[in-house]
Amino acid sequence: MRRTNYNDMATYKKRGYKPKTQAEKTEALEDNSTTAEVFNTLDESASKTEEWAVENQKYIIGAVAVIAVVVLAYLGYNKFVAEPKASEAMNEMFTAQQYFERAVNDTNAKDSLYTLALNGGEGKFGMLDIINEYGGTPAANLANYYAGMAYYNLNDYQNTVKFLGDFSSDDKILAPIAKGRIGDAFVQLNQPEDALSYYEKAASLNDNDYTTPMYLFKAGTVALTLGKQEKALDHFKSIKENYPNSNEASNIDVFIGQAQASL
Repeated sequence: MRRTNYNDMATYKKRGYKPKTQAEKTEALEDNSTTAEVFNTLDESASKTEEWAVENQKYIIGAVAVIAVVVLAYLGYNKFVAEPKASEAMNEMFTAQQYFERAVNDTNAKDSLYTLALNGGEGKFGMLDIINEYGGTPAANLANYYAGMAYYNLNDYQNTVKFLGDFSSDDKILAPIAKGRIGDAFVQLNQPEDALSYYEKAASLNDNDYTTPMYLFKAGTVALTLGKQEKALDHFKSIKENYPNSNEASNIDVFIGQAQASL
């Protein structure tokens, strides 16, 4: 009688056990081979990268050095060139500012004082020198404002437009006044369309109770002369509704009536 091998039976009765087929064995070998190839490829790529870094190390270091030099140069320029230059420009402009302020406040010799403010005197720079010698500094920017205003008072309206056009500011009063003065210059140059445009820019630049109604009023009056009654009426009504305490609002009903009558 054949004896039963219980060990063999136990082996076959293990849960989930199935002998591997030849195909599965082949697949496992292929997976192991593929994994090995992947690691070999990664090793080769890493080696090539390291070789490239070693071979080109001097170029990498050079590139980093160039970037560092540029950054340091920029910081150094601001610290040792730009800042001292800006401070020097403000100091040089002091005398020209004094000439300008005297021209504004003095009833005599206005023209000569404005000319000194522009061209300088007593061996000191004028506003035009500041603009030419210290371009890009806050002092040169401010000098454009002074120069434009001086030229307006000297009846040179082309230069008024030029220099005030080069001036930029975020100041709530100074910025709209500069735009408004360009509008005034265009009125004198008999260019009402340009004047209207700049008055509207000045009115909208910074909303306040001083410059906004003033330039809305100027825009309205120029619009009337151009036959743009509706636009004029809008500007006059805006003064009445939004700036009732302004000087321009005191007789604004008269101008509203004129605009309505001409529609």
